[in-house]
Amino acid sequence: MIDRLRVPFFVVALLAVLLVVLLETSASLLIGGRDATAGLLTAAGDLEMEVTGGGGGGGGVSEPPGRAISYLALVDGVLLFTLLLMGAALVLPHRLHGRLQGVVTLVFAILLILAALGLLLLAIVEVITMVVLFFAFPFGTLAYLVIWGSFPRGDAATLLSLLMFLKLVAGAALLLAHQRFIQNKGLVLMVLTALIGNLVVAFLHGLVPGILVSITDDIAAIVLAIVAIVWAIILLIGSIPAVVKAVRVTASR
Repeated sequence: MIDRLRVPFFVVALLAVLLVVLLETSASLLIGGRDATAGLLTAAGDLEMEVTGGGGGGGGVSEPPGRAISYLALVDGVLLFTLLLMGAALVLPHRLHGRLQGVVTLVFAILLILAALGLLLLAIVEVITMVVLFFAFPFGTLAYLVIWGSFPRGDAATLLSLLMFLKLVAGAALLLAHQRFIQNKGLVLMVLTALIGNLVVAFLHGLVPGILVSITDDIAAIVLAIVAIVWAIILLIGSIPAVVKAVRVTASR
């Protein structure tokens, strides 16, 4: 397969996925942070709450960046890692690549599981906190509105659209790089998972009124962390035979 691989298209796919992951990990810098005092006052008025100035705290209220888009990097990172391994086969000797692949995959899977578990717990704690505050009327609700009540849904939608475009480009480039990639069930499932993850986040962002988007955003983050853990376990199990084989080859020398 590698001999007939159309390398330029493969490189395009790799760069597109790399850009996707970079954008996702930078999401907290790209969205949120704007002044949301006016939105807070409007939301408080809808709930028949009186808020003075900047949310009762004497300062402006900022839009929270959310978690879901950055958590997409957990899932899309699996696709990026797989493409990097495939790309390494183009430049490394076959024997060396075969020996390193299992070990590198094992290490990556373990690190991904640890990172996803930590982020999963963080998202669960935050969503529970948000729900408890929102229903603790009036002071808890006011605290929720000040911290999470003005989600930058427009900015998030723009970034999600860009991410979806890049993922579609990556998928098309992979198909053009080699038609047999579509027969690789694992790779196809990774691409589909990346696309569906985008759709899930966008759906949950648009499902509820603006003041509740922070909650559904965290729910999306929880789903993504769980999906990433599942993929990491799959990679972990798949890497064991390769690691055992590499150990046996090394021990026989």
